[in-house]
Amino acid sequence: GLAERCAQYKKDGCGFAKWRCVLKIQSHTPSLQGMIENANVLARYASICQQNGLVPIVEPEVLPDGDHDLYTAQRVTEEVLSFVYKALADHHIFLEGTLLKPNMVTPGQSCTTKYTPEQIAQATVTALQRTVPAAVPGITFLSGGQTEVDATVHLNAINQFPGRKPWALSFSYGRALQASVLKAWAGKKGQGGPGQQQLRV
Repeated sequence: GLAERCAQYKKDGCGFAKWRCVLKIQSHTPSLQGMIENANVLARYASICQQNGLVPIVEPEVLPDGDHDLYTAQRVTEEVLSFVYKALADHHIFLEGTLLKPNMVTPGQSCTTKYTPEQIAQATVTALQRTVPAAVPGITFLSGGQTEVDATVHLNAINQFPGRKPWALSFSYGRALQASVLKAWAGKKGQGGPGQQQLRV
């Protein structure tokens, strides 16, 4: 099971693990039961990690798919994070020994309304202030399908946003660090140079 695997990973030198649960905004989702179940899965995983000496990175992701506006994304993100931290408390998780990897609060990718980085920062920071305990040492945002530029601009706006932010705010991007590199490389022999050059940009 997971406990045995975590124990082995710890012996092999691993210091942390990550578990991702996703929720999608639609007319009837995420459901109450869906949010509760995802939160409990993340809490059980975090408990097993901590029992075996690993730092759990908790990743509840509200997907950017859809045409929902920024305010709907903020409301759902707040609900999801509230359930997550209730479940973590119920499972006696040592919050100081965890990291949160959430989505930034952004509108759906098909939303026709355009929002400024400052509006996205305000929605994101407000959602975090309302739900994430100060005991959590760090929040490392996922890029969530944003472009490299958007993910960078939004993270900067979040860090610049005034107000109480008791956690270290950073990034744990995948696509937003690799997309242009992979495009330049294109998987072709002899294209490693352009890919490496793009990585340095």
